[in-house]
Amino acid sequence: MQTRCMLERPAERHLPVVLLIDDDLISREVAATVLTMAGFVVHTAVSGDAALEMFTKGAFWPGVVLMDAQMPGLSGTELIAQLRGSTNARIFAISGSNVPPEVANAADGFLMKPFNAEGLSKLLEGHPPEAVTSLLDPEEPVVSVEVLSQLRKVMPESAVRQIYSAVVSDLSGRIVALGAAIAKGDAAEIRRIGHAIKGGCGMAGAIQAAHLGALLEVTPLNPKDNQLDNSTILLSDLRAAAQGLKRMLDAELPA
Repeated sequence: MQTRCMLERPAERHLPVVLLIDDDLISREVAATVLTMAGFVVHTAVSGDAALEMFTKGAFWPGVVLMDAQMPGLSGTELIAQLRGSTNARIFAISGSNVPPEVANAADGFLMKPFNAEGLSKLLEGHPPEAVTSLLDPEEPVVSVEVLSQLRKVMPESAVRQIYSAVVSDLSGRIVALGAAIAKGDAAEIRRIGHAIKGGCGMAGAIQAAHLGALLEVTPLNPKDNQLDNSTILLSDLRAAAQGLKRMLDAELPA
């Protein structure tokens, strides 16, 4: 599909023709408009199958393909493989968060949504934008000093240690369950686990873990939403938070 505005853009900048594949209407139209206003000629497709059909018809030959990393139907590495058989264009994955490793390895690069024309230009020039690898706030303490102090005032050190040992043990179990839910793409279960982590860790003053649980709790229920990918980042962050909590336990409340 081309808009009238796309057809009327001058071609003096010799920018590559772009094929944008995205099943989300708003994301697709916003990205197409942004790139068009920067001088790119943009064609759009609503699915992997629709994109391949465009190649079959031979209506145009793009220099760049931007494909959403998570779409219903033909998607991911399978789509990349079929695109490779239809075009010599450079193929970049686009997503609201990090893409699965197998997709990242199969594609020629990655763009984080929302992106602009400058981000695409840098990628084409061999300077990819940095991907989000962690949502942990480095300034955020592992445990609330205030909560820890209050617990120490009302119970012996052994009891305080027992509480935080239980938090670490529970968090370890939640992490295992979260990994299983992510593998299944079960957004409702991811949200349930996030809610439990937020509540339990929040009561104990485990600030980092509670914050990550709160982020998991708002995971979109629509499995097609790219933000579901954030749960993989949060899983890694939770492991780091659990390790930090264990280190605090050993340092502040040795057995």
